[in-house]
Amino acid sequence: MVEEENIEEACRKAVEEDDGPKGVCYCFWGPIYWFKMLAVEMHWSFVFGVVSIYGINQGLGGALSRIGTEYYMKDVQRVQPSEAQVYSGITSVPWIIKPIWGLLTDVVPIMGYRRRPYFILSGMLGVVSMLFISLHSKLQLVFAILALTAGNLAGAVADVTVDACVAQNSISHPSRAADMQSLCTLSYSFGGLLGFSISGVFIHLIGPKGVFGLLTLPAALISLVGILLSEPQVSNFAYNEVNQKFHDAAKSMWTTLKGRDVWRPCLYMYISTTVSLNINEGLFYWYTDSKEGPSFSKEAVGYIFSMGAIGSFLGALLYQNVLKNRSLRDMLFWTQLLFGLAGMLDLMLVQRMNLRFGIPDYLFIVIGEAVSQMIYRLKWMPLLVLCSKLCPSGIEGTFFALLMSIGNLGDLSSSWGGGLLLHVLNVTRIKFEDLWLAILIRNILRVSPLCLLFLVPKGDPNAFMLSTKDEAETSEPDNIELASLIHSVDDKF
Repeated sequence: MVEEENIEEACRKAVEEDDGPKGVCYCFWGPIYWFKMLAVEMHWSFVFGVVSIYGINQGLGGALSRIGTEYYMKDVQRVQPSEAQVYSGITSVPWIIKPIWGLLTDVVPIMGYRRRPYFILSGMLGVVSMLFISLHSKLQLVFAILALTAGNLAGAVADVTVDACVAQNSISHPSRAADMQSLCTLSYSFGGLLGFSISGVFIHLIGPKGVFGLLTLPAALISLVGILLSEPQVSNFAYNEVNQKFHDAAKSMWTTLKGRDVWRPCLYMYISTTVSLNINEGLFYWYTDSKEGPSFSKEAVGYIFSMGAIGSFLGALLYQNVLKNRSLRDMLFWTQLLFGLAGMLDLMLVQRMNLRFGIPDYLFIVIGEAVSQMIYRLKWMPLLVLCSKLCPSGIEGTFFALLMSIGNLGDLSSSWGGGLLLHVLNVTRIKFEDLWLAILIRNILRVSPLCLLFLVPKGDPNAFMLSTKDEAETSEPDNIELASLIHSVDDKF
């Protein structure tokens, strides 16, 4: 009883500090108070887990992986831009089937533990897959794709577990849902900024395969999170009931997903992502190979993407401090419109209009990348908050993974659609005459989701509460306490 009172008093003081006076010094101390408040209310190890997975593994490691993969496919495997788009979609498949990993971690314990083994095994898988690419001098394309897919699988499993923590805490602390999404995004953006800043230098010094060797360190961190995780062991687990638990979880997800308040925003999320065709490979080849293009060096490419990370970081800050209480529909209207308009900067660059105005290529593309990523982040932040509120109690991690998989499926459709567009317009390693047309088509499609805004709720996403008439019928799951990443978990499979 005394311990509970101490915890409540600490939470109260943290909230008071969070709501304290804002001055010039708050620009420095504010983030510290904010981290302290989240650590007290949600447990310090939750913050550590988010920063480790989102910031170091996905942010820093993801940035190095993205630039390394771009140059690996272009210079080592020597594939066409349209082919690189297709292969990028294939390697992202583990992120699309995230609900499977969520169900496994929720329902099937290993050696009596539900979380720790999945962290440890996924980290080991990530280390092995990155070493496999880096140590083989002449790796066949099919094996390279399999290794990259295995690396994404390791990251997806770790991401599912952290998402479960975020979803659970968003339900138990609804007023802090936006803060937790901001923590995830800020960690990811800061890690991405660091990763993109150093990626070009490392690719120049040790090559893309050497970068994959470095990626074993963020992958090993996943296993470290699993080792440090304090989790009670499940004794005498009834494995013969696993099929029934899978059935109950699937039934609960279907019951929630078919609700009007759930499937409508999910449909919008998928369509708005799909129609924004991904033609990044065509632009990347033009940046680096085209005689008419700027012919950026490896270091320049890394710095350009780092400016995009800064834009994403600023977008998260802007949402957290100014826009988090705005109407969801209004936010999506303006961000979708601005996202389409920002794409016109790519068109101006490819048409060399910036040179007519005396703006150097590097400066112009840095501005365009930062603006596009900031707007993209502002578009996704309220959707992430809404998704965390749509999760039914008991299967928060699995259902949040399902919602994120819808977005990832949209990314896959966007990547393959962009690859098809580049193929149809005959944009290759040496032909870029119709790249401008691909950009124009993409930009027009980016604003088309404005016609579907009626699918999303009108009000503040932080005030949205999910209610289903079948909630009382949902079977009662086993209790689990994850002392390391979650302060308390009441209803988990």
